[in-house]
This record gives sequence, C-alpha cells and structure tokens, in this order.
Amino acid sequence: MTPPTTAAPARDGSREFAVGSLVHARGREWVVLPDSTPELLVLRPLGGTDDDIAGVLPALETVEHARFAPPSPSDLGDQAAAGLLRSALRIGFRSSAGPFRSLAGISVEPRPYQLVPLLMALRQETVRLLIADDVGIGKTVESGLIAAELLAQGDARGLVVLCSPALAEQWRAELRGKFGIDAELVLASTIGRLERGRLYGQSVFRPDRNYVVSTDFIKSPRHRDDFIKNCPDLVIVDEAHTCVADTGQGGARQQRQQRYTLLRALADDPNRHLLLVTATPHSGKEEPFRNLLGLLDERLETISLDRQAGRDLLAQHFVQRRRADIRDDFREDANFPSDRKSREDDYTLHPDYRRLLEEVLSYARETVRSADGALQQRIRWWSALALLRALGSSPAAVRKTLHTRAGVQDADSVTEADAIGSRTVTDPADDEAAESADAVPGALLAPGAAVPDVAALDEEDRARLLAMAERAEALKGPAKDRKLKQLIDTVKELLAEGYNPIVFCRFISTAEYVKEHLDAALNKGGKGRKGAPGKKAYAVEAVTGELSPDQRIARIAALTEEDEEGEAPPERRVLVATDCLSEGVNLQESFDAVVHYDLAWNPTRHEQREGRVDRFGQRRDVVKAVTLYGSDNAIDGIVLDVLLRKHARIRKATGISVPVPDSSENVMQAVLEGLILRGERPQYEQEGLFAVESPAGRQTAELHEAWQSAAEREKASRSRYAQNAIKRDEVAQEVAEVRASLGTGEEVRRFTRHALTALRGVPGTLPGEPDGFTMNSEALPAPLRDAFVTLLGPRHPRPVAFHDAPTAPRGEVALTRTDPVVASVARFVLDAALDDRIEQWQRPARRCGVVRTTAVAKRTTLLLVRYRFQLSLPGRDGVLRQQLAEDARLLAFRGSAANPDWLPEDEAVALLEARAAQNTDRAFAQDRIEGILGSLESLMPTLEERGEQLAARLLDSHRRVRGAFRDVRGATGPARRGLRVDVQGRPDVLGVYHYLPVPVLDGTTTNGEAR
Repeated sequence: MTPPTTAAPARDGSREFAVGSLVHARGREWVVLPDSTPELLVLRPLGGTDDDIAGVLPALETVEHARFAPPSPSDLGDQAAAGLLRSALRIGFRSSAGPFRSLAGISVEPRPYQLVPLLMALRQETVRLLIADDVGIGKTVESGLIAAELLAQGDARGLVVLCSPALAEQWRAELRGKFGIDAELVLASTIGRLERGRLYGQSVFRPDRNYVVSTDFIKSPRHRDDFIKNCPDLVIVDEAHTCVADTGQGGARQQRQQRYTLLRALADDPNRHLLLVTATPHSGKEEPFRNLLGLLDERLETISLDRQAGRDLLAQHFVQRRRADIRDDFREDANFPSDRKSREDDYTLHPDYRRLLEEVLSYARETVRSADGALQQRIRWWSALALLRALGSSPAAVRKTLHTRAGVQDADSVTEADAIGSRTVTDPADDEAAESADAVPGALLAPGAAVPDVAALDEEDRARLLAMAERAEALKGPAKDRKLKQLIDTVKELLAEGYNPIVFCRFISTAEYVKEHLDAALNKGGKGRKGAPGKKAYAVEAVTGELSPDQRIARIAALTEEDEEGEAPPERRVLVATDCLSEGVNLQESFDAVVHYDLAWNPTRHEQREGRVDRFGQRRDVVKAVTLYGSDNAIDGIVLDVLLRKHARIRKATGISVPVPDSSENVMQAVLEGLILRGERPQYEQEGLFAVESPAGRQTAELHEAWQSAAEREKASRSRYAQNAIKRDEVAQEVAEVRASLGTGEEVRRFTRHALTALRGVPGTLPGEPDGFTMNSEALPAPLRDAFVTLLGPRHPRPVAFHDAPTAPRGEVALTRTDPVVASVARFVLDAALDDRIEQWQRPARRCGVVRTTAVAKRTTLLLVRYRFQLSLPGRDGVLRQQLAEDARLLAFRGSAANPDWLPEDEAVALLEARAAQNTDRAFAQDRIEGILGSLESLMPTLEERGEQLAARLLDSHRRVRGAFRDVRGATGPARRGLRVDVQGRPDVLGVYHYLPVPVLDGTTTNGEAR
C-alpha cells in the first residue's frame, strides 16, 4: 500500500496539535477535531466518518505531526479518475467549507428557499423567529436546519421541541434521521422511566441535552417549574398557534392559556432561542396573533404594523410564504407538487338507505320538538345531530352510535350541552385533538345521566332507535351502501393510474368498515402478488385514534416498509385513516392521493388531510384529491355549499387557505335546524348557494361575505408582511458557496452511477424518473454489497432504485450526498484510491493519470488539492470556538511546472469533462508524472497562496451570513469580533492529472509542440 502520509515535524517545532492538523497515531493518519485539548486529542481517521472518531491521550500514546504523501507515478487511472476522486472526497466531507457549519453532516439536502429562515436566524444575537410557511413547504426542515446550525456553532447547548404527543415520535425520528440530533422523548408514558433513572434531587432535564416534549404534559404545574428552570437554550414550538388564546371562553381556551403561560415563561429568558412553527399564525383574530408575536419581541404585541417601523421590526422575526411565492422565486428548486387536482365524485342513496335517512330526520324532528325545557331540547338536538352525522358516514357508524350513550347527556346547562356537542359532533376550528376525536359521539339517551328525567328517552323511543340500528346493519356492503360502492370504484381508478391513496373517514367504526370492504373488493379472488403467491395484490390497512401514536407509526410502517423477513411492501397500497393522521404526520413518501370519504364540517380539516401528501418531498408532480358526496343527501349539500366549495373558491382565487370564520358554526346550526326541525329543503341557485330570501340563506350569504373579506385581508397582510428581509440574490450567493464546497445534485448523480457501473454494477432505467436509475448490485465488491444489505435491509428490493429526490422509500436510495448508501459508495471509492493493494478493478478512482485529448491545445496539468482551515467562531458569550473546515479544489496550469500559466478555476473544472482521444504509453505516462511530482515543491507557494485566498473567501462568507441586522431602534445585530479563518498546515495534493494535445503525423501535436 502506498503510504498516504509521512511523519513530519511541526513548522514551529512544537508538540501542540491545532484543529485541522494531520497527525499519525496508532499506525494510521488522523485529522484533529474541535474539542481537542493538549491532554486529549479528538481525532477522525483520514477519509473516515464521524462514527470513527476516537480520543487519544498524547501522554500515553505516540502522536506525531504528519504530512500527506504525494501520489505514486505508477498509480495511473483513466480519463474519469480525477472526477471520481474529487467527487468521492467532497461527498465524504463532514466539516466542509462554506458559510454553514452543519450542512455537511445532515442527511437532507435543503432547497434554496429553505435556507431563508436560516439566514434570518444567523443575523440575530438571540434567535426569535415565527416560521409560518404554507402546509407542505417544509417547516420541519427549516426549523431543523436552524437547530443543527446553532448546535454545530456552539450558540446553543441543547434543544427542546414542544409538540403534540401524537407527533413526538415523528419529531424525534426527523431530528435523528435528517439532522443527526438524538433526543429523549418526554411524555406521560415515559416520565416514570426518566424519573427512575435520575439521581435523587436531580431534574429530568439538563440544559445541554436534547428533548422532544409533549406540550400538554409539561404545561401542568407538577412539571412546568422544573422544566422552565432546566430547559435548554433552544426551543422549537410546533403548531404554535395552539399556544395562544383570546378572550373567549371554554375548556379549549383554558388549555391554550396554560400553554401560553408556559411559553411566556420560556420567552422571558432573553438568552433563549425560540422558534415558533405554524402554518396558521392568524386565525382571523388579532389578539392571539399579537400574543404569538409578543413571544418573539414584546414590542410586537402593540406596535402598529401599518407603519413602516412596525413592518421593519416584524420582518426580522416573521417569515410566511405561499407555494406560489416560492415557485416565483425558486422555480427550479420548489420540491413539491406543481398541481393538486381536485374533483367531486357523487352518488345517490339506495332507496332503503334513503328511507332510513327520512325516518331519522322525522325522529329527530319529533324528539327535539317534544322536549321539555331548553336543556332537554339541546341534549336531544345534539343527540339527533350525532345520529344524522353517523348515518351520513356509514351503517357501521350508525349502529355504533345507537348503542353508545350520548356524551352530551352529562351536561348540566345549555352552555355545557352546546360545548360538549360542538366538540364531539362537529369539527370546530379550535379543536386541537383531532387524534382523539374520531369516536362516535353517541345518540342513546339512557337512564343514568346526571339529570335522568331531563335527558332520558322513554322505552318506546329507545326501541325505535334500536330498530333503526338493526335496519342500518342490513345496509352494510356495496349492494345497498352506494357510497361504499363509489369509493371502491374511485380507489380502483386511482390505483390503475398508479396512485396510492389515503381514504379519510370521520369515525373509527367507519374506517374499520371501509377497510374491511375495500380489502375484500381489491383482493377479490385471492390473487397474490407477482412472485409472492401468499401475499395480497393490494395492501389495505386502517389507522385510527384507538391506536397509540407509536402503534400508528408501526401500522403505517407495516404497510409501506419491508416486513421482519425482509419482504418488500406491495407497490399498490391503500391507507384508511381517521383525522388522527390529518395533522403533522408525513405520508408523502408512500402516498400521493387523498379521498375524503366523509365530509369534514370544517374546511381546514380537508386542507390538513390533503397536506399529508401535497408537501415537500412528494415525488409525484401532480397529486389528487377526491371528495365523495351524496347528491340526494341534504346534509352533504349543506356542508358542501356553506363551507367546502366556498373554501375551495377562495383558495383558488387567492392562493391562500383562509380558516372559516367563527360564525360558521352558528350558520350551520341555523341551516341544519331549518332542515331538521322545520323540514326546509335548501333551494340551490346557480352557484349552489341557498336562496338569499330565506333566513338560512341570509346567514349563509353573510358568512360568505365575512369569509371573503377575511381572505382579502389575509392576502393584503401577506403582501404587506411578505418575507423581504432576505433577497433571492442573497440566497443564491450562499447556495453557490455551499455547492462550490459540497458539490451539486448533478455531481452526486453522475458520481454514484459512474462509480457503481465501474465497480461492475448493472444500471437500468427507473420508470417515471428520467434522472433516476436502478442498479443490480450482485457483482459489486463484497464490502459494498455488505454495506447495501446493512443500510437497505437483508431483503431489500432488487435491483436497487436510486431516486433523483431528497428522500426515498425504505429500502431505496435518494441521490443526495448524505444518503447513507451514496456516502458508503464515496467512502469505498476514496479508500480504494488510497490503497494500491486492492484489486485493480475495484479502484475506479486513481491519484494520477495522463490523457491525450482534443480538449487542450497545450500540455496542461490538473491538481486535486485538499485544504484544511481552522475557524474561530465567536459565540454569544464572546468565547471563541474552534471549528474545522475542509475543501477540495482543482487547480490547473499550462506549460511546465517551472513556468506555469495558471488557469481560472472554471477552466480547471472543465478539464474533468475531457475525453481521451488516443491511448498513452504507460512508461511515457509514468515518466511525465514523475517529472511533475518532482516539481511539486516549486508549485507549493502558489498552492498556499490559493489557500489563503480561500480562507479570505470563507471568512467573508461567514461575515456575510452573520452580518449586522439593524432594527427599528438602530441597534445592530450579532457582533462577530474575533471571527477568524486560518489555513491549517500545507495543502494536500491528492491527485495529479496531465493532459496532452493529440499528436499529428509529423511528430508534433496539434499546436506544433514536439511530442
């Protein structure tokens, strides 16, 4: 093996080892990392990863300064050798140059628009941001980028994510999988274990650790004070709009007030970083919005946002963008679907189903009218409405509802009855517990209530209800349930088009019923999957609120990932779910269509459902959404015309999803009362609205007018408060710096395909992805095959699919530099290039090469040079923290080494595309390389000068992204006194490649030079 380094004394003769210096210990070469001290060196092997980091005690072990050895003249490669080695080196960097310290070590390739919040954060001494981008743009990635960067720089010691308990596991997985941040879950189900594991008197929390915490659990007085006292200095608040309240009443407000009290206490620490994340910061009410802004800067609670001073202050802390905004500014990098195609599929009720609906309406009318007193009337009203909603959902929901005691029966007052009924029967806009609101509300008014004489029905009415339940049971199945039949047809159509849909239902019993019948219809005849006779052709699963958050994730994984035996999941799959999955859960990697089986009585819920697939990381360019409704079901007509269609028209006209005004619930009540109590049938006009002459029509028109006004105000405010602190050109400049250091997606694609093909992999096409490919890995070198099995699973799909996308399904590969499979290929190629004992066919990259080509008119030499830099980054506390940065650059010169004519960098990079036009005699090539290697020392001053230029450029980029940010009071942003970048050690010449013009018949080259 050619030794990659040789022992060398330090330039000043000292025994100290600076960050970034090269040392020899334990028989190999290492790079000194930050956190090293004279007593303990933290080292990473040359070409290794963070998993190989080790600690070495110089007092006990021999540690010497080392110098990278030059290439061997005999280690000659072909025309592609230089490009492969350069790409392998750059992909392997985990401490790259460029303005950001964390990007080289994370497992997601952020799109340029996702860097905007990061740039805003770096211009604040203490980060206070409200990230309010639209659903699906990637707010989790944006907040994760900020967290990773602050932790990497040392400006934050620890992290807390406050979120719903249903999303806690997902947040932990996102932090670990994409950003390399390990976090502890703090939930009601884990606190016992955590408390048992602590020392007496010690807190569960430590300021230098990372946690994902249930907001509702930690807001309780028992844990809140301890949490506030020991909370880490970086806090991310998910769904932050649920943590502020207005002056309204009810249990939801109390819950929000407790959350707000918690956040207010955290925000009162002026040194705490705070990131608020929500797609709906403004619900149409000014007070909660201002309370939210006040957590960032107390002045934002009262300052006029109509004045320039107020808007300037807001611009420092607030970023809110629609998809259209991003497409306008970052057309080529908006990595989410270009279109969402929506349609309505209608059906008519079977005569038996229609008769049952009429009977239920008649029953509801009679029982409510005959009620004795206001409380009894409201209890019976909500009970009847629950029954009607269940009947519109499914026969299974009807039967379950009629056998379940009504929760509203426990009310002691009209106000309490309306609160319980609204929460359990409708889908109120302030309902933050969708994951637990899918149980049927119950319609059975039985003895045993708090006030039984007020609520209970007599035996005759109870018998009538139970008879309805039996009639509903007879309606099960597609023969008489035409809604179910229409769903089966719709799902079959979507599957035939290549879509994998999610079917959303309102109730648990409906979801289970739909799952059972869909499974039977799709797998009718028992035909198995191709190559798997015992497996179903279509996988169908149901996920409801009966499952815990962990069980939901496991159920989805069983549907979309390989099983315990390594069996790949079916390509065609259907997920049936309740609204427990309508928020926060990312399903875009495995599903690309949504079917609304049950109409939500809140348009925001539909938007949330569709947002599970129409979001960042979705590989389909067009996703689909289908809404089912009964054309002769009056209640469906009311929901469609009062709420859903108006919401769709506003969204289409303005590009904004505006929450329905609070008055919508009153309007729905009025319209439903007209239908149920007075038998009024809505009279549809041309656009489907109710006749304005009727009371319900007037209320509907007033609602729509208020809604439209709210939409116009929201559109105007978004325009007024649009993100303008960071301009597109600024982002483009930093993206260029990042790509210059880390490479581009195109480079990763070309490297991966070329390297695997050179290593005897067999490439193939990937249907629907022109820039993706498949690779048969059976003939790859054994270490790579083993890596594939370890990373993808023992029975991963074959051939392996490589997707040109930021993410990939389990068992497949995303063509990004941080994908584990891509990184393993790069490391193998780099290690093989440094080890000449490996079989030659397993070494596609070489450190030397001589190429005769028409791409040059004069002999030209290309050098692949690695630089290491020591960064001194000042923190908020004024302490300088040492960081390591690595860079690989191509330098080229024409002519001889004694009199070099250095080329611009872009011309040097262009040499990687040069193709050999003739073969070159090996002895001649070795002689040429020996001559150049003998002259390397004379070239070193130029290489070192280029290193100083790169250091100055790196320093400038760090100053630029952390530039002073001036607020309305004239105060400047983060001071960066002491920021330094120093070249560490001599440049490492990793590769030498010589390009010669093609000779002509008279013994000279094409430009007249002697051969």
